[in-house]
Amino acid sequence: MKLILIRHAKSSWKENVKDFNRGLAHRGIEDIQLVFSQFEPNFFDDFDVFSSDAERTKQTAYYFAMKTSFDYKNIQFSKDLYTFDCRELEKFIHTNSSKNMIIFGHNNAITDFVNKFGNYYIENVPTCGVVMLNFENDIFEKNKKGTIQKTIFPRDFK
Repeated sequence: MKLILIRHAKSSWKENVKDFNRGLAHRGIEDIQLVFSQFEPNFFDDFDVFSSDAERTKQTAYYFAMKTSFDYKNIQFSKDLYTFDCRELEKFIHTNSSKNMIIFGHNNAITDFVNKFGNYYIENVPTCGVVMLNFENDIFEKNKKGTIQKTIFPRDFK
């Protein structure tokens, strides 16, 4: 199983809206450009794509999809991914597992998940950070630890 976890890009605090409704900051959009430049244009092709339904996460997923041939209408949005808890993220992956998944989500859920199931410690997955994990089995419940294949963090390209 291949799992790509992508934390939403930097959100804007300019507007006085609920956390769920915050959109992306200009820096967030710039960071998406930096991070996406490290992907193959068709990297979405063999993955089921899921995203939190929070505004900043939806926008991040849309920007990534726009850069590929992937039809953004195939992104599956879920309120269950609007979580900051690793156990909730783990539960989502377990119940929705497919052979390969891309998940756009939130911290601390992503950092904690990576540190629980990855093969080395990452202090913090930053906004617009990407962590690619490979697991030995195609079914998540059979997996104990995965191997972090690659990380892509915006700060590495500035």
